[in-house]
Amino acid sequence: MALQMGVIGYGGRIRGVIDSFIRVLDPAANVVAITDIRNEEIRGELGSAAESIRFYDDADRMLDAERLDGVLIGTRCDMHTPMAIKVMSRNLPMYLEKPVATSMDQVLALHYAAKRYTAPCVVSFPMRLSPLAMKARQLILDGAIGKLEHIQAVNNVSYGSVYFDSWYRDYRVTQGLFLQKATHDIDYVSFIAGERPKLVAAMMSRGRVYGGRKPAGLWCSACDEVESCPESPFWKRKVKGLQPAWRGNEDHPCCFGKDIGDDKTGCNEDSSSCLLQFESGLQAVYTQNFFVRRDAGERGATLIGYDGTIQFDWCKNILKLTRHHEHETISYNMGSEIDGHGGGDIELAHDFVRAMRHRDSGRSPLTAGIQSALVCLTCRTSAERRQFLEVPYPA
Repeated sequence: MALQMGVIGYGGRIRGVIDSFIRVLDPAANVVAITDIRNEEIRGELGSAAESIRFYDDADRMLDAERLDGVLIGTRCDMHTPMAIKVMSRNLPMYLEKPVATSMDQVLALHYAAKRYTAPCVVSFPMRLSPLAMKARQLILDGAIGKLEHIQAVNNVSYGSVYFDSWYRDYRVTQGLFLQKATHDIDYVSFIAGERPKLVAAMMSRGRVYGGRKPAGLWCSACDEVESCPESPFWKRKVKGLQPAWRGNEDHPCCFGKDIGDDKTGCNEDSSSCLLQFESGLQAVYTQNFFVRRDAGERGATLIGYDGTIQFDWCKNILKLTRHHEHETISYNMGSEIDGHGGGDIELAHDFVRAMRHRDSGRSPLTAGIQSALVCLTCRTSAERRQFLEVPYPA
């Protein structure tokens, strides 16, 4: 029998989830209902495929009217928690985009709603399920480096301007790039470590690179620097012959506009970093940067024990194990055919199909989403206060 799926917030990420892997894994999984504020636009995008889909402008109406096997939530970030709680009240399997919450109040609301929720939830944390992360975790469990003592994780984002020239620039929605970006990395680091962070110290820079100089509302095509600005698609394409890493050659709002925000109203970070101490005393450091470009982009970690070191980078899709006390270094090439968050997207798809068909718990549960959001919020507060802070896990 065909799986009947509903979607709340039919954005680009959820559309990719549906088109790229759920239907590939299970052709009998169909989207039968969509709730969105762009229904007419979505009908146009889907063409004839929209004829078999019922459209709603209210999530409660859809959830009450439809008999669904699962619901995918892909709204803007500040609406993830309220929409998730609506689905949880119906006890339906759920695919929930990250970050699962954007405030401490939302974290607590989700935490207490989860106490009554018994259906499976798959949180969109593909990095933890990628072949690289899974291999690193297995090597650690096998004792390849001895006891894990130190983690160094980095994310130099070569397409980082997207967080300043698209809807991500709206801090009211994103609440900063610890939540938007580091939520993935803090999750996979915690997953590999097999424990949760206890103490954090963080810092961030804002307004040093992006924002604050150009008029509010300015678009690239209307700027008098369109032929010389490195963030201009014209400059990248015509002057340097570069293909922008994220969204092609599209016009976009100015990355240096005053409407990006400031320290008072809030704005995304140019870069940010945090120290984490886990419950066992294990230490980790994570740093992210949004103005590197081209081959300087990297995302991965170095995992160190007394007996060895594991290093991996998703940009190269290679993992290296160095044994400290032997003449041996082993490299694992995970293959160039892996794509979709390093191969993690397809694993999330497997889990969500099983959640709908068999009510199986996935490997990226709601508790992981709540933990990561809570740690990221604590990091942001630590950076703002310039203090070490305990992570306030709710009872």
